[in-house]
Amino acid sequence: MDLLEREAVLQDLTGHLHEAVSGPGGVALVRGEAGIGKTTVVHRLAQMADPHIRVLVGACDPLSTPRALGPVMDFAPRLGRAVRTALTRALAGACRADEVFDRLLADLSVCPSLLVVEDVHWADEATMDLLRYLARRLPEVPALVVATYRDDEIGRTHDLTALLGTLARYPWVHRHDLAPLSRRAVARLAAGHAIDAEELYQVSAGNPFIVAEILAAPAEAIPATVREAVAGRLAGLSAATRTVVDVLAVLGSRVSLPLLTGILPDAEGALEEAVACGVVRTDGQVSEFRHELTRRAVLEAVPAARRLRVHRDVLAAMRSGPVAVDDLALLADHAEAARDPAAVLEYAPAAAARAAALGAHREAAAQYARSLRHADRLPPGRRAALLEGHSRACLLSSRLDDGIASRRAAVGLRHELGDRLREGDDLRWLSSWLWPAGRTAEAGRTGLDAVRVLERLRPSRELAGAYLNLCQLACYEHAPVPVAAAYAEKATALGERFGDAGVVVQARFHTAAARLLCQEDGWEDCEQAVASAIAQDLPVDAALLTVIMAWFSALRRDAARTTAAVGRAEAYCLDRDLLTYLLWTQAWDSWGLLNRGLWPQAAGAAQKVLRHPGSPPVVRALALTVLGLVRARQGKGQVWPLLEQAAGLVDPGCLLDTGPGWEARVEAAWLAGDQERVQAEARRGLAALEERSHPWLSGPLACWIRRAGGTPPGVPAAEPYALELAGDWAGAAEHWERLGCPHDAALARLSGDAGALDQALDAFEGLGARPAVAYTRALMRARGVRPVRRGPRAATRANPYGLTNRELDVLKLLNEGLADAEIAARLYITPKTAGHHVGAVLNKLGVHNRHEAARKLHHSERR
Repeated sequence: MDLLEREAVLQDLTGHLHEAVSGPGGVALVRGEAGIGKTTVVHRLAQMADPHIRVLVGACDPLSTPRALGPVMDFAPRLGRAVRTALTRALAGACRADEVFDRLLADLSVCPSLLVVEDVHWADEATMDLLRYLARRLPEVPALVVATYRDDEIGRTHDLTALLGTLARYPWVHRHDLAPLSRRAVARLAAGHAIDAEELYQVSAGNPFIVAEILAAPAEAIPATVREAVAGRLAGLSAATRTVVDVLAVLGSRVSLPLLTGILPDAEGALEEAVACGVVRTDGQVSEFRHELTRRAVLEAVPAARRLRVHRDVLAAMRSGPVAVDDLALLADHAEAARDPAAVLEYAPAAAARAAALGAHREAAAQYARSLRHADRLPPGRRAALLEGHSRACLLSSRLDDGIASRRAAVGLRHELGDRLREGDDLRWLSSWLWPAGRTAEAGRTGLDAVRVLERLRPSRELAGAYLNLCQLACYEHAPVPVAAAYAEKATALGERFGDAGVVVQARFHTAAARLLCQEDGWEDCEQAVASAIAQDLPVDAALLTVIMAWFSALRRDAARTTAAVGRAEAYCLDRDLLTYLLWTQAWDSWGLLNRGLWPQAAGAAQKVLRHPGSPPVVRALALTVLGLVRARQGKGQVWPLLEQAAGLVDPGCLLDTGPGWEARVEAAWLAGDQERVQAEARRGLAALEERSHPWLSGPLACWIRRAGGTPPGVPAAEPYALELAGDWAGAAEHWERLGCPHDAALARLSGDAGALDQALDAFEGLGARPAVAYTRALMRARGVRPVRRGPRAATRANPYGLTNRELDVLKLLNEGLADAEIAARLYITPKTAGHHVGAVLNKLGVHNRHEAARKLHHSERR
């Protein structure tokens, strides 16, 4: 387990140790709940201590009769003979413990020491006295005493509470709290595991022990170690307290004292004991388990009949008075557990609607699913409404298959009922979510069906949404601009008529986006639409538009805009718990990193998306494509299985529309030296684009045909591709550099003169593009360009990260905090060249920014 979010405490403890061993000494108290990492921190402190510091480590044990001076017995072998003799005599009753204290103090006076006493909450009386004795006299000796304890297990009457009161008067006593891990830290630990990081955080509450045990046994609902640890902590509780703990486990999270005493009238006294053992905590009139997984472990042991009885008692108690909206979810939980379907259908739909209104889409999906489990007795109309709510919540929380299935069922029910308005609206929603599922052909057919159904009725808000959907599909599939514009015009007119601000702002956005994709002006109009959606507080509309801006920025290979758009979309989606849109953003971020030449980071971002079980097929296809392309460019194996897996997830048109799908296949063939496949794949891609207009998709395919020795057809091509196709390799390379795409710039230079080839080789080497390096060297030899480089110089080979001498110079200047222009001035190179060198350094070091690069330099120098 990595030592995360403990750096500050460790740094403080190291500072205390340095001060103490040079005098005067001191005490450091490290406190936190069980499993929070106290032992890990103090052991790391011991490892980091200078060799001349003697390290003494002892621990108190949870024995029914604690060992007298148990910690001293642990580290006695490292003490002087006088202390050992006194300890032996004291344990035999031949002398008082005071003599041991005096001898230990004298021993500490002659040798700088770190003395660790772990789990002081289990200490015997003599050990408590020893700490009192030492704490008062430590300023006289070169030693730091570190004591750890569980602050969740000491109450007002605990012996340790009295000791802490004594220590409070000494200024040389320092206190350090270890807090639970943050969401970010838990997500970092979960990286590489097929587990939902947010769920892991929720059930563990950031407790490192619980996190580690879940990750070690992901298939177990409750890891055996956690179950045993909980059982051990409960074993000594009284029968009354165990009853309270069991009832709390059944009741769920945050139980009010009035509710608890309504079921167990004499619960208050037993509750204090439960709090003292560290399993439960109280906050005012509310009690809860410290960790959700602990509650589940306790609940697992409660007999089923008892659980059923408690749930029924709670349901009756909560329904006896006015029901607060905040209690709807809890009532739904207890209603289902009490096996009361009527109560479930009374509270679960209301709880789902409230969660959806608050933006808690995962909770809404769960409550709708609960409602549907008991909905057989409902009329078809009510059942259809529940399916529609469930579908929307699932789609926004990235449970695409469940959402689509519920929407299909709703379409069937509305059709049976003859409710054409809602049937058409359900068809529209089904169409809009079939597209991210990769079923683009079905999405188009279903979208047209929605319009046909709704056009037979009077004009409506629902018809406005159906026209908008066709506008969106036309934009995403890169249909000619007039097609998207025609649907947008109809959507806007109806949206304005019926006051649907979301339809209006999205129609304007997608009209501009269609122009933008065809290389016409439209960027500012798109940004204005995004700003309007945010200003009008249209969260789902705004989230979609911010994500599309990230997508289109990456599609146009604009590094600066992609970085900004991804940052905005991620922040917006995280704040509003819009998981589906967040995953899309992260996939397009991996593509943007690929374009910038940050290939290890691109692969890491793609793998993160692939590890998430909720990633939609389109998102997975894009991430697989990025991962395959990174492997191809680095000369690694298993490229085509990744690309074929991506192609198998979605319709062929969707693979082409969303990003580098077909282009990646062409480039992989070129890097493998298969020129025939280059031409075949590229022409297949162009054929699929025949009735569409997207210069950023057709342009690269035409360039690859040219690079493979073929004659490309005349197709729309974005400016850098058009320049290369016209023979202006220098203009193309310069354009790519302005966009921040070093790999594309190097590819354009392959058509250039000797100097251009040398620059291309330099760039490919810096990126770690081994197949492209080999190709460029062969091309240089064929053209008689000398000297041909024979690989990295000796200094480069000796460097652990493979940095050239120039890159080492750049890294050192990065450490000084210099910008590209300042680096360029120092090294007498252009700012663009400096930027390329900076990108190469970050790429080789496998870091994301300049600060991390400088830190890696310090680490290598220390080694």
